[in-house]
Amino acid sequence: QVQLVESGGGLVQTGSSLRLSCAASGRTSTIEAMGWFRQIPGHQEREFVASIAWETGNSVHDDSVKGRFAISRDRTENMLYLQMSALKSEDTGLYYCARRRSLATFYRSAASYDDWGQGTQVTVSS
Repeated sequence: QVQLVESGGGLVQTGSSLRLSCAASGRTSTIEAMGWFRQIPGHQEREFVASIAWETGNSVHDDSVKGRFAISRDRTENMLYLQMSALKSEDTGLYYCARRRSLATFYRSAASYDDWGQGTQVTVSS
């Protein structure tokens, strides 16, 4: 099992930037891929944001954040990041980092992720 702790959320204005961090501990040698999801107010499902292959750094982003958000990782520090810029009010939500079970699983599905952090709140005001 991998323990995950997010940080970096906050209350910002439209157009601002934030960087979320996620510290991984425990069985970090098992990490093949990680991802960011968000829980938008009023939505039942957690929404895929981005995912990254741990070794290669290859990443994929949802169309809604492409060009504004960037996922990255530091393997030596076991850290995952989400750099967010040009934030919009619709980006408001609780952001979670998660460990994907394997590279063979579907990156967009929350069911493909086994370990989750507690979430960090991002609120974008207009």
